[in-house]
Amino acid sequence: MDLRFFLLLAFGLLCFSRVSVCEHVEDDVDVEDELDLDLPGADDDEELEDDEATPTPKAPPVPNVTYKAPEPMGEHFFAESFDRGTLDGWVLSSAKKEDTDEEIAKYDGKWSVEEMKDSKLPGDKEDYKLHFILRHKNPKTGEFEEKHAKKPDADLRTYYTDKKTHLYTLVVNPDNSFQVLVDQTVVNSGNLLTDMTPPINPPAEIEDPDDHKPEDWDERPRIQDPDAAKPEDWDEDAPPQIPDADAVKPDGWLDDEPEYIGDPDAAKPDDWDEDMDGEWEAPQVPNPACEAAPGCGAWKRPMVDNPNYKGKWKPPMIDNPNYQGVWKPRKIPNPDYFEDLQPFRMAPFSAVGLELWSMTSDIFFDNFFISDDRNTAERWANDGWGLKKAAEGAAEPGLATQMLSAAEERPWLWVVYVLTVALPLILIIVFCCTGKVSMEEFKEGGPPEPLQVLTTLSVCLSVCLSVCLSVCFFSQQGATKI
Repeated sequence: MDLRFFLLLAFGLLCFSRVSVCEHVEDDVDVEDELDLDLPGADDDEELEDDEATPTPKAPPVPNVTYKAPEPMGEHFFAESFDRGTLDGWVLSSAKKEDTDEEIAKYDGKWSVEEMKDSKLPGDKEDYKLHFILRHKNPKTGEFEEKHAKKPDADLRTYYTDKKTHLYTLVVNPDNSFQVLVDQTVVNSGNLLTDMTPPINPPAEIEDPDDHKPEDWDERPRIQDPDAAKPEDWDEDAPPQIPDADAVKPDGWLDDEPEYIGDPDAAKPDDWDEDMDGEWEAPQVPNPACEAAPGCGAWKRPMVDNPNYKGKWKPPMIDNPNYQGVWKPRKIPNPDYFEDLQPFRMAPFSAVGLELWSMTSDIFFDNFFISDDRNTAERWANDGWGLKKAAEGAAEPGLATQMLSAAEERPWLWVVYVLTVALPLILIIVFCCTGKVSMEEFKEGGPPEPLQVLTTLSVCLSVCLSVCLSVCFFSQQGATKI
């Protein structure tokens, strides 16, 4: 076998792999749509009957994944899948926020979704956040204060832009550790006692608000030497630069010729009014007599740095013998101090609420679950989100469909497709038609011909380019709403 056989085999495997990825098993799908908070109730049946009477384009079949509303198994405090067809148990809050304008103070405010305007701030629209905020009760005053967890280190962009169903989980453990997970992957973790801002427990000591810095307190670490005196030979008036005494005027310098003269070819405009515009003067142009000379006009010595220049004299700096350090108020016991070593035992609550303020439409929520048994919660998640994730994966279009969709949005991709497939194919055909070379001739001929090397590089380029296209343009194609 020669080199051409291996090149043809590699290209054939490349084409075969791309075709096989595009294929998928054809079957039916039965996925229950997610419910939004505005449930239409019994009108759904009538709408479905009308839809059945109207012929609709047949969607491409995909593998069958049947979704069934999850049933809570094990101890739990709250479970809501929104699969009953009603919103029994949910009420629209009539509470109001304090210190807020009347128009937006109500929790039941409803506004139409508006597209976010382009911002000139770099990265302003690329900041995706996932908060964990604990309202901790002060055991001394009874007041609640928000405690914020640190910002997640993970990149959250995909979760907010791929338009897929995602599972958000908060785990708080009896050792005060916590975890924030998305799709059962930890994106943030920490401890309630050490990783919340402001801290759960206030400091035992605080700065005395009535303590003030004494007037004679000296915070200067270094001062000018009071015993230093300016040297007698210090000349503060010496200029930083002086004319070069060694410079000599070049031969042929035209002292009597100006560097610029009035343009002899210029003429005063006909509409020039000397009373309004002043006396007309021809525009200045370089003096042609100076072109062959080293220079024109009055010659001046060039300036050089003055070796005797010292500038204004200043006393040298020395350590301050009276330095007392940076003053700080004295510490006193914190009158509001308390110590809560078990903040995971948060204040009891009896309701779950949603406060929505979004610039994105079509956001759906379901499958709320609160439990003190993690295994029970994970079983609930697998019975709900797990099936929906499988359905979305089965409904995703193949690689060929994604490539065509991407090319519709970015027409320049057609050029990339053609180059990816046509260039290696043309080079291989040319290479195969150049004649057969025996192994003895190949050994005697030394290194491969440039065409062989170019063909090999082209096939490698095609493989790399195909992988890059798949990663860059098609990995984030979404199929469903979140």
